[in-house]
Amino acid sequence: MHKRLAFVALTAVAAPVMAAPPADGAKLYTEKTCNACHGPAGNKALMPDYPKIAGQNAKYIERQMLDIKSGARANGNSAAMKGVMHLVSDEEIKVLADYIAKLKP
Repeated sequence: MHKRLAFVALTAVAAPVMAAPPADGAKLYTEKTCNACHGPAGNKALMPDYPKIAGQNAKYIERQMLDIKSGARANGNSAAMKGVMHLVSDEEIKVLADYIAKLKP
């Protein structure tokens, strides 16, 4: 019984260590095709009415992506992103937002 409790306790402590490594924002930016419309560095959009997102506030970017994904935001060019956002998890959205916020405008 004591061995079982020790194992359970050890597993609970070690679980965070065994979790998957955090996603790489730069890699996600390319894999999720953000660069196709917003440019390789987020500061040169494909179309004049697409936003330059480099350096934007991380929480703002995260909220916009979540709203587009959920359908809460369906204005302007959000339809272009709607087709991609179902491929991006909420965790990946956060990683992307943090990465984009660190890009030089």
